[in-house]
Amino acid sequence: MKKALLILSVIFTMMLSSCGITHHAVYNENQNQTSVVLSQANYNVVGTVTGECSQFYVLGIGGLSKKSMEQSALGEMYQNAHLSGSQAIINTNVFFRVESYVVCSKVKAIATGTVIEFEK
Repeated sequence: MKKALLILSVIFTMMLSSCGITHHAVYNENQNQTSVVLSQANYNVVGTVTGECSQFYVLGIGGLSKKSMEQSALGEMYQNAHLSGSQAIINTNVFFRVESYVVCSKVKAIATGTVIEFEK
């Protein structure tokens, strides 16, 4: 009886524990903010760019915080943009998609933005 109780308690503990791992390491230590006044149409829209980060939760435990998921998605978006010259990203948005199952859920942060290029 003691062995069965010990085995059940170990299984229950393993079910409640969770780990979250991500390969993103985004630190917003170098925030550059540029203000541009567009008095005329001196830019072209190049396209859109996206980045995403997802985490898995068991009974609400595990993964990263919402803020760090947002920053990871933005970091991937900036890496995917491959900006060059006089290009910039505008209209950045981050939204979250949650897929819930019985005892677990998957949360995905998706960042989108528009790439523009300034003309001379």
